[in-house]
Amino acid sequence: MTDQKPAVWYEHLHTEKHTGARRGRIHTPHGVFETPMFMPVGTQGAVKGVDARTLKEIGSQFILSNTYHLWVRPGDELIAEAGGLHKYMGWDQAILTDSGGFQVFSLSDARKLKEEGVTFQNHVNGDRMFLSPEVAMRIQNNLGSDVMMQLDEAIPYFEPYDYVKESMQRSLRWADRAQQYHKKTDSQALFGIVQGAGFRALRTESAQELVKMDLPGYAVGGLSVGESKTEMNRVLDFTMPLLPEDKPRYLMGVAAPDSLIDSVMRGIDMFDCVLPTRIGRKGTLMTRHGRVVIRNAKYKNDFTPIDADLSYYSDNPIRTNQFGDLAQYDIPGFNPFQTLTRSYLHHLFNAHELLGAQIASAHNLRFLLQFMEDMRRAIENDELLEFREQVMEEYGYNKPNARLF
Repeated sequence: MTDQKPAVWYEHLHTEKHTGARRGRIHTPHGVFETPMFMPVGTQGAVKGVDARTLKEIGSQFILSNTYHLWVRPGDELIAEAGGLHKYMGWDQAILTDSGGFQVFSLSDARKLKEEGVTFQNHVNGDRMFLSPEVAMRIQNNLGSDVMMQLDEAIPYFEPYDYVKESMQRSLRWADRAQQYHKKTDSQALFGIVQGAGFRALRTESAQELVKMDLPGYAVGGLSVGESKTEMNRVLDFTMPLLPEDKPRYLMGVAAPDSLIDSVMRGIDMFDCVLPTRIGRKGTLMTRHGRVVIRNAKYKNDFTPIDADLSYYSDNPIRTNQFGDLAQYDIPGFNPFQTLTRSYLHHLFNAHELLGAQIASAHNLRFLLQFMEDMRRAIENDELLEFREQVMEEYGYNKPNARLF
């Protein structure tokens, strides 16, 4: 018998007394990180428009990269030859890689799904490729990510019961095969994915069978794919109590502030989404008071800061409280969100300067990272309901016909 911790493990710090929301830490081979957290998405080994130094300066912890895209190019074996994904992309903190299944089912045509895996054409050059639970694990073992996701089938939410049941049970078998093939249990953690769409019985079966596997962590899959927020919360309400309290819990593809809070209240610890950088590249800012479309003419003569509410980390952040959050103070002399004006950012976008997209992308990521920091403090102080009420009012969720994110 041994009491040795797994490669990735969850440390619980506090439970918010009114909602049951969790405040904790995730321990990984590349550091210890605060939860609940938002993870920037670096699909192809790069967060679009934001370099590693900036990611650290705005308080990023985990970064998510994509197995499918890195397999297609430059190739997982090349990345392994380079020393792994951390070294290849110059990132010394934690990385989570998804399995590639979502991209296979969303980007690829002429695919054939069988028990063994899925055959498809890749979207770059049309080559025929085959992805199975074992192949997904081999690729992720080569990448060397801290957290790896099992291969599952990504299906639309509103499919018939029988189809969802067949898909969910196949994904369970694939999870077992992934666990059997996993080669680096001492340095990488495999997370299972609970499926079952909106069917309680299927979600229950999926969660119970995955929990029997005693995996280091669990994700709730098949949400934020077109269903309403009410429906997503309903599924979380009956799914989350089925998952172990001593393991991290991950919800994929969520970045809207109201959904982040509502999901944390139901026990989620980890989130990711492409939304902040995707809309940032197009000139939309996520702010405390709702969306700002910086291309709009009204910002041409707006000499106020891009966002006076956003802080910025120093090069060497310090720890400030018992929960271990980083200090929030500006790099001496320059916080781009407070130093640069909306007029300037408006000009950059209208002049098609790449710097505009870079600033806006970093801004939106910092907005969400600071949002999670504020949420962590609200949990620590047992004030999450008050925080939610403030968010709903300030961000405009309470306004009729409000256009948000």
